[in-house]
Amino acid sequence: MKTIFERLKSYRKALGLSQDYVAKQIGVSRTTITAIECGERNVLANELDMFARIYGVTVDEILHETKPEDAEVNMFARAFSTLSVNDKKEIMNLIDFKRKYKESMI
Repeated sequence: MKTIFERLKSYRKALGLSQDYVAKQIGVSRTTITAIECGERNVLANELDMFARIYGVTVDEILHETKPEDAEVNMFARAFSTLSVNDKKEIMNLIDFKRKYKESMI
């Protein structure tokens, strides 16, 4: 089971965000993010809320480990929601193509 610090680092890395970017969004230094992710500094309540918003997860998900596939689905949904209508259509077509291809291989 991962610690809260490890989960925060995993969420950030899964989204491809830099510590600098997250630090600027939260209003702290990059070294503060490093200290938090290493477990050398506790997370304040207001920071926890900001982490949740940035990573597209709930505070509860950060505090209590969820299944990795749940976190991946949430991150995908967050990223997907920011795409243009055309990009969403392309991705849905790709998903449909992959599903049909896999079905044909059975």
